[in-house]
Amino acid sequence: MNTRSLHILLACCLSCIILLSCKNKTAPGNKLFELMEHTGIDFNNKVVDDSLENGFLYRNFYNGNGVAIADINNDGFADVFLTSNTGHNKLYLNKGNFTFEDISDKAGIIKDDKWNTGVVFADVNADGWLDIYVCSSGHMGTGARKNKLYINNGSNNVVNKAGVAEPVFTEQAAKYKLDISAYTTQVSFFDYDMDGDLDCFMINNSPIPINQLNFANKRDTPDSLWKIADFLKGGGDHLYRNDDGIFNEVTTQAGIHGGLISFGLGVSVTDINGDGWPDIFVSNDSYERDYLYINQRNGTYKDEMEQWFQHTSFSSMGADVADINNDGYPDLFTTDMLPLNDLRLKTTGSFDNISLFTEKIKSGFYYQYTKNCLQLNNRNGKFIDIARYSGVAATDWSWGALIFDMDNDGWNDLYVCNGINKDVTNLDFMDFFANNINQKMVMSGKKESVDKILKEIPINALPNKVYRNDKNLKFTDAGETWGLAQTTFSNGAAYGDLDNDGDLDLIVCNQNQPTFIYKNNGGQLNKNNYVGFSLKGKGKNHFAIGSKVQLFIGNEILTRELFPSRGFQSSVDYKMLFGLGKYTKIDSAIITWPDRTQYKMSAPQINKVHVLDEMLLQSTPEKIAATGPEMTVFSTVQSSFEKHTENDYVDF
Repeated sequence: MNTRSLHILLACCLSCIILLSCKNKTAPGNKLFELMEHTGIDFNNKVVDDSLENGFLYRNFYNGNGVAIADINNDGFADVFLTSNTGHNKLYLNKGNFTFEDISDKAGIIKDDKWNTGVVFADVNADGWLDIYVCSSGHMGTGARKNKLYINNGSNNVVNKAGVAEPVFTEQAAKYKLDISAYTTQVSFFDYDMDGDLDCFMINNSPIPINQLNFANKRDTPDSLWKIADFLKGGGDHLYRNDDGIFNEVTTQAGIHGGLISFGLGVSVTDINGDGWPDIFVSNDSYERDYLYINQRNGTYKDEMEQWFQHTSFSSMGADVADINNDGYPDLFTTDMLPLNDLRLKTTGSFDNISLFTEKIKSGFYYQYTKNCLQLNNRNGKFIDIARYSGVAATDWSWGALIFDMDNDGWNDLYVCNGINKDVTNLDFMDFFANNINQKMVMSGKKESVDKILKEIPINALPNKVYRNDKNLKFTDAGETWGLAQTTFSNGAAYGDLDNDGDLDLIVCNQNQPTFIYKNNGGQLNKNNYVGFSLKGKGKNHFAIGSKVQLFIGNEILTRELFPSRGFQSSVDYKMLFGLGKYTKIDSAIITWPDRTQYKMSAPQINKVHVLDEMLLQSTPEKIAATGPEMTVFSTVQSSFEKHTENDYVDF
């Protein structure tokens, strides 16, 4: 073969390779979610161990940051706030078409060295403009962790040449008695006592060393009675009642657990028992069990977790509440740290032996298992965990858990944030530390550099998990097919319709990686119908937190509850969107307002967002269904038989 023929052959081969590459390459927009670039949101939550701040000194060092989505200047576009652990928090104004402007400085967002965690948008001062509450933790040595409340200047904001208000905020947490210094993960604003204004519920994750607790059940023991260093105090759940704009703590009298053994990571508010009053679920990390506070409708709560659940996740991380089977009842999803594959299962962490497991149960820590739990509401005062049946029990080291309709087919899907900056439970590292580093320090009498030790911990990025609802209580892993399978160290996440096209976009927080901004292409790809609701409440609850919208379509009931704090350290948009799939007509919609009055719409128009003002609508009192056990085949009768007590014997 001559030289010219060889060149022609090589050119043909190269052309074929290029053609094949082009053919195999997925063009932007061909998957349900598209990872957007050049949006103006240039944010990276960098967390690097050093001698002063590191994973040895602060147990929650790798827990990550959060994100909030909502319209802060009432221009119809959802804006974005991102917290930072070691850098500065950022506020981004939505300019439309996935273009955002960093307005942090001119909006008055303070630059400081706080270790920021959760964030939520809420109209705290009831003026019709959303404010921002930012939670802080960490900094065990300095104690610099007061939470911040940024009050929106609202109608005093400057309107630019384009006619858009440029929001400016003033930090006023102390004025409202919300400048709390603790180890706060997240807060949720809602009206717990149904008096018309927003109260504040707070979860904290104490850094107290586990070995100091000795499995003592002290969930109701206040900080002041603990014989520990002051810098370790600041855990537990807390409830703050809104009294004419001042938030006064009512934790103890309201029946809320304020003890340091509460390692709160997720808070979900919903009406669990259908009596019209908001209840609270708290997912707790480590050995403390989860809490389910049932509203007693008299200003108090009662923890009824053991009456509602057969078991819970062991290290419960993020949590979310929504209906997964369109029966009108709320279901619950919690994430844990059960690995997906055998290699990770054998090399990261271990399970309790039977003796320790039994001892925890005797001490009041209930039945907990290392696995995600998908708790199905059986509509009779109980939840049944179907996570293994549904195929969602194991997602590795997981954080944010969100339940929302990702493909607008009318059924809620599951999204899970995955990854930990350092595999701190890696068994090889634990052996290495115990046998090499620790032994060397004992023999030499010299402390090894913390930086050097931490560099030995393995680092393994993981893909976030996405599960499509198969409409039969089972889910299919759709991460790859939907364009959401990038390997990450993800923590918080939130959804909202960022481009006002009728489907839910997604923002995911990452450690030491850029924040992910995902555009939902569902409207163009699957042509599913939708309907949305933007609610305006009356009185001091302008954004109608606590409202519920139900759509009735044939035998299905599609339900959304308006409680923005969801998942992990994050807050979702206030606009409530429903995917309808191929349905072209809604039989009716019922809007239940925070004061439990209802407004009914017959056959609301689809493919539009309905803006509803409670003050302008004729609403009627809500009809509360009688609660209690349904008729069963068998009933209990009195018996003279003596109750059997099982021998305390381990079969293993």
